[in-house]
Amino acid sequence: MAARLRAVVVGCGGISNAWMNSRAVKEGAEVVGVVDLCEETTRKFVEKWKLPASTFSGTELAAVLKAAEPDVVFDLTIPEAHCEVTCTALQHGCHVIGEKPMAATLEEGRRMVGEAKAAGKIYAVTQTRRYNPRIRQLQAFLESGAIGQVHTVHADFFIAAHFGGFREKMDHVLLLDMAIHSFDQARMLTPGLPARVVAESWNPPGSWYRDGASAWAAFMTATGARFHYRGSWTATGAQTTWECGWRILGDRGAVSWNGGDEMHAERVVDPDQPSAEHGGGLMRNLEEIEIPNPIADGYRSEHDGAIYDALSAIRKGRAPETVCHDNFYSLAMVHAAIESSEKGCIPVEIG
Repeated sequence: MAARLRAVVVGCGGISNAWMNSRAVKEGAEVVGVVDLCEETTRKFVEKWKLPASTFSGTELAAVLKAAEPDVVFDLTIPEAHCEVTCTALQHGCHVIGEKPMAATLEEGRRMVGEAKAAGKIYAVTQTRRYNPRIRQLQAFLESGAIGQVHTVHADFFIAAHFGGFREKMDHVLLLDMAIHSFDQARMLTPGLPARVVAESWNPPGSWYRDGASAWAAFMTATGARFHYRGSWTATGAQTTWECGWRILGDRGAVSWNGGDEMHAERVVDPDQPSAEHGGGLMRNLEEIEIPNPIADGYRSEHDGAIYDALSAIRKGRAPETVCHDNFYSLAMVHAAIESSEKGCIPVEIG
């Protein structure tokens, strides 16, 4: 086993459980420092995870970095703190693996990408939904060309999630805090980089969020492909999975995925089938097609997959899949959608 990387954890909230329980952290990292706004919280974190008494802890990140000398920082803070935490860590010569979204604003995201480049360090964002085994299966199926050229991707997200806490006070809460998962997944499935969007965000009656619990967004990529998103975080019934319900159209067929274990694909039997006027029938003849599952046993999913990929990339000196300069496009999709909504659903260029 490769030597574990020395890590400092910043932010001891609920999401830290997913990190500390992951096999990737247990096997690949040695937590040598803990930072939180509350000193008592860091003490409880050290006790909970049975970290050594020598673990450095405190409320000032720079001081803990200087004392602990880590290889990597795990940024588990709220979005508004990501830029300061990540840039401080990069300036101290540390790699960073952080929670999504990359930043609270696009300007902060650009700064973070620039800081990573200037430091010559890796900054990766844990877009955990990329590591769902079923979306990997779907991605491989599309890349096989089984339904031809993909041109339209639809995703529906309808969940009633009553967290409490900071989310209930956020602006555009669905787009900024949750939709980035779906937008990032769409980038795996839709050809071309995102280029333009029209969107709307609003707060429906009965919402326990202050702003933007519902939204829709229509994206066009540089290749002309479309991605359409509809969502609600206060759905009053007929809920989807957290992974969305997907329908993807190619020029030879289509595939649907319920975000769980149900996936179905059909293909046109004869692309040159005559029209009804010429004796070919009103509806095109279709055939069901198998969706192979290339996912091997032991596949690392969700947080474990994202963290493992990033830690492995740091060791090997390669770019992880969710490296910041690529993940920036997912962040840009979010902020362009918000801008379109705030400007009255006008088209906004992405970049």
